[in-house]
Amino acid sequence: MELKNLQEDLLKYAQTAQIEEKFKYFHKTNEGGYAQNDEFLGITVPNIRKVIKNYYKSMQLQEVQELLHSKYHEYRLAALLILTLKIKNATDKEKQDIVTLYLNNTEYINGWDLVDLSAHYVLGNYLLENLDKVNILYKLAKSNSLWERRISIVSTWAFIKNKRYEDTLEIAQILLNDEEDLIHKAVGWMLREVGKKDFDVEYKFLVKNYKQMPRTMLRYSIEKFDENLRQKFLKGGI
Repeated sequence: MELKNLQEDLLKYAQTAQIEEKFKYFHKTNEGGYAQNDEFLGITVPNIRKVIKNYYKSMQLQEVQELLHSKYHEYRLAALLILTLKIKNATDKEKQDIVTLYLNNTEYINGWDLVDLSAHYVLGNYLLENLDKVNILYKLAKSNSLWERRISIVSTWAFIKNKRYEDTLEIAQILLNDEEDLIHKAVGWMLREVGKKDFDVEYKFLVKNYKQMPRTMLRYSIEKFDENLRQKFLKGGI
């Protein structure tokens, strides 16, 4: 099976326990952390990408799903990166199957990097081509799952790149009072991306909402602003 060969090739890049501990700290796997009890092999993203380029075309979706169900973080990331490559040149039916797999397995997309390296490529681009299904994002935005909420906002990056901002802004509004720091960062990040494309769109949203936004969300949103304007927002002087 391709899956076994892929796993063996990935393991060649596994690093020391010391590196593994650094991975765990970076991803907050401590007690009470976002990824408590997640297990790492110490394989870097560039090495994962290096390995999967030899397998993504031949692997069946069932094998990708099995890989996604792994207890090892890097194997799950490899599965998601395979999906981002598979969907690029897929038929409409194949794209639908890939997105169905993605949505049916969100419990395994349980890390900020797993979301951020896959959501806009897989779900975002698919919905951009199928706007009649965009309500999927709003359902995810209202989920009890932190990771599904992050998927909802990060997926809109595909829309932002194509100058469609309304869904990003509406989902940002839904998530405005979210309690999770990882959501604050993701929303702020996507608002910043909107601003890179159209400053006025982001500015109008912020003027209306910045006093209610969590501080982290606001800071991420205005990171690239002129310093004087940034300080006005931080001090509530807009």
